[in-house]
Amino acid sequence: MSINPVLLKELRQRFRNIKSPLLIALYLLVIGALVLGFIYLLWRHMPGYYRPDSSRGIFILLSMAQLGLIGFVTPGLTSGAISGERERQTLNVLLTTKLSTGGIVVSKMLSSISFIVLLVVATLPLYNIVFLYGGIAPSQVLGVFGFYMVTIYLFAALGVACSTYFKRTGVSTVTTYGLVFALGVGTVLLSGFIIEVTRGPFPTPPPLIALLLMDINPVMVMLQVLGESSVGMERDIWLPYWSIYLIFYLTVGTLLLFWSGRKLNPSRARGTKFRV
Repeated sequence: MSINPVLLKELRQRFRNIKSPLLIALYLLVIGALVLGFIYLLWRHMPGYYRPDSSRGIFILLSMAQLGLIGFVTPGLTSGAISGERERQTLNVLLTTKLSTGGIVVSKMLSSISFIVLLVVATLPLYNIVFLYGGIAPSQVLGVFGFYMVTIYLFAALGVACSTYFKRTGVSTVTTYGLVFALGVGTVLLSGFIIEVTRGPFPTPPPLIALLLMDINPVMVMLQVLGESSVGMERDIWLPYWSIYLIFYLTVGTLLLFWSGRKLNPSRARGTKFRV
């Protein structure tokens, strides 16, 4: 089974770099420190005892911390995928090969996603702390990891799209972080604003647009996946929240990749046929 040469080159270059194991170690150190610090605070509150039902709190803390780190790491790894080749003046060489522009875009994205997935999988031993005391089913952990994969897909697609559109990696990185921030924070603020503006003298269900904004917010959806009732809202939508999140993220991510491939195509960019 052959592999895309661009993807093979990117994987070798990324995983043979000394920065990769250092980044994994730093990633695990940050998340592990948060978990151990949380356990220490629980022990400090009740010396000599550890309540097994606190494992759910550890699970929530671990899941939310990892979501925040995914939102921080993913744009940084993908926002320079295409613009970096352009700055190194190697993009034209890639475009003259037999590879399609869509194949180049997908290869760049897969190489970045593979490393991010490795970061997520590397945290599995930390979840053993949760399983040690019980209270969390393996299906819940699988659901959280599935949620991570969908979120990573859109965040990576945003980074690749910005890297394709902007010529400078710095501008692409700032724009990608801005879009991720808009998804993670802006949708909540806008939803809350709409609910407050449309609130009448009598209790009424939230507007449909406010519910949809909450259903595409990764933080709110994560809290619902974890079973937190604090984000529960009266719903008039026949689709469950996870299906809306799945459809939106997969559709938008796929459209962004398709657009990036067409944008990178020199024949479409110049309006003429590109010949080697």
